[in-house]
Amino acid sequence: MVIGGTSGIGRAIARGFAADGADVVTSSRSADDVAETAAGLRSLGAETIEQSCDVTDRGSLVDLRDATIDALGRIDVLVTSQSYIARSNLTTGAEAERQAVFDVQLDGTYRAVQIFAERMDQGAIIPISSISNGLSVPNLVPYTAAELGPEIRVNAIRPGFVRTDQTGGTYDEGTDRHAEIVRRTTTGRLADPEEMVGAAIYLASDPASYTNGSVLTVDDGFTTGAFGD
Repeated sequence: MVIGGTSGIGRAIARGFAADGADVVTSSRSADDVAETAAGLRSLGAETIEQSCDVTDRGSLVDLRDATIDALGRIDVLVTSQSYIARSNLTTGAEAERQAVFDVQLDGTYRAVQIFAERMDQGAIIPISSISNGLSVPNLVPYTAAELGPEIRVNAIRPGFVRTDQTGGTYDEGTDRHAEIVRRTTTGRLADPEEMVGAAIYLASDPASYTNGSVLTVDDGFTTGAFGD
């Protein structure tokens, strides 16, 4: 189950799971995006269902969980990749913007984990975090701010700067932010969403049986490359 799996990192992970032989259900608020993504998953050989979901609504999450189990029998892996970004800073940002981000990013993840874990006997839960949780990124203040073992392992992926539709215009070439990413990464570029797939497959797999409560950073060295030449 990949919540927020119809675009960006979530969609790349969903397709990566499908290519690896898994049946995959993705969801977002857009029924059209869910249908389009499901068609792509079926083309990779995965069984799936089509059901939109709003992570701010507990009932919507329960319906998604139960429909998935009814169709496929069980849920082994939950990835929470939903995202909502309000571009504001600390002094000008509206309270409603901050609350909207928290409701999707932080509280939405809490709701999803709580609801899905009720029906998971074992497996893995993988929240997609962000490099912003340890950095101060200008005009992303609300976004920056946002135990089930041994049967269920919970590990987060902390991506660096990833090129998606949602980040378009934020880190474009020619901006100071893009120059800083180039300086502090080993390959001198933003990541593609598909470069997060390997981390997700590992954390969902049996070889990760002793990996629990960890945050796996996938940022091409950005957070370690603080010093210039």
